[in-house]
Amino acid sequence: MVAALTTMGIGARIAASTAASMDVEVMPHYMHTSEGTSIDVGLAGTVMRFLPPVVGLSQGPVMFDGDSAARRRPMATLIEAMRDIGIEVDDAGTGKLPFLVHGHGKVPGGEVVLDASRSSQFVTALLLSAARFEAGATIHHVGQRLPSTPHIEMTIRMLAKHGIAVRSTEDPPVEGFERFTWHVDAQELNAHDWHIEPDISNALPFIASALVTGGRVLVEGWPVESLQPTDSVLQVLNAFGATFQIAPEGLVVEGPDTIVGVDVDLADIGETAPTMAAIALFASGPSTLRGIAHLRGHETDRLAALETEISNLGGMIQQTNDGLTIKPAPLHGGRFQTYHDHRMATTGAIIGLRVPEVMVENIHTTSKTLPNFTELWTSATTGC
Repeated sequence: MVAALTTMGIGARIAASTAASMDVEVMPHYMHTSEGTSIDVGLAGTVMRFLPPVVGLSQGPVMFDGDSAARRRPMATLIEAMRDIGIEVDDAGTGKLPFLVHGHGKVPGGEVVLDASRSSQFVTALLLSAARFEAGATIHHVGQRLPSTPHIEMTIRMLAKHGIAVRSTEDPPVEGFERFTWHVDAQELNAHDWHIEPDISNALPFIASALVTGGRVLVEGWPVESLQPTDSVLQVLNAFGATFQIAPEGLVVEGPDTIVGVDVDLADIGETAPTMAAIALFASGPSTLRGIAHLRGHETDRLAALETEISNLGGMIQQTNDGLTIKPAPLHGGRFQTYHDHRMATTGAIIGLRVPEVMVENIHTTSKTLPNFTELWTSATTGC
């Protein structure tokens, strides 16, 4: 992200960095890319989806591309929405990476209708830039269930700190389709210094280690008052049988003697699904994870990947239209493919705590979100 912003002419630099924290300084600059440039998104959804509308405000063409897995991720919804608000995009009709955004220094904005059923990031991408569009933006979602709505709410609350008011409404469904509307007026953004709270999804594999081993873990720095859906996550863990308490030093989680099978809707916390699937493998009864059809469009098709890799270890797991069903079964060792997906890698690590000789392929793909995962995992799980 820092490299992409720098490429666009925005002042962005890592001012300080330690093993536990990082300070990033962003300075507003006029974006000028008239000679043309390119941005490598890697496999980062936030870069490939949040920055293209920003580039529409720049001067000049910018090519977006990424690795082979990024080229398979759905982008058509955002590309069409950008065209609707007046941004010129060339994608050769693929609706995916690579694509070229022609910045003309301004974006007309206005009204756009989209179906964000595959990712809430399509809505967030427009919300983040809408205040700089000449007419602002009115964004309508009309489609199947909107996933990860807490992430949209997080965006709205953070924009408010920059002085940006977002008016949102939920309209009655029509013929089974959800309808949400967000409106942002054209306005200037105020500067704001942020203390970014820890990403709770990074803590989940370590919490899962306590559940699958009947152990105990302390998560330091767990956000008590959070912008993230922490309560929803803890409710699912509690349904599995975990107990927890907030202590001065962090969140203390204790695994149960017997994990209980669950039937849970994870639509709002889809990022947790691979971890929850790993926990469900060791439950005393069957589990159903629902509301996560959108995971088919993540770094890999996570539902298919989980079904394949867990089945290869002897697990009884099956895809449904919007999730997974998992039944208890004896597991055996084997190679666990990760598909260059950090969540698949941590899932394999969790399973390996209970199943001997599980070899997690390319564990270092975890560096996308936790560069020191292997060291932390080894330290936390020694003796499990």
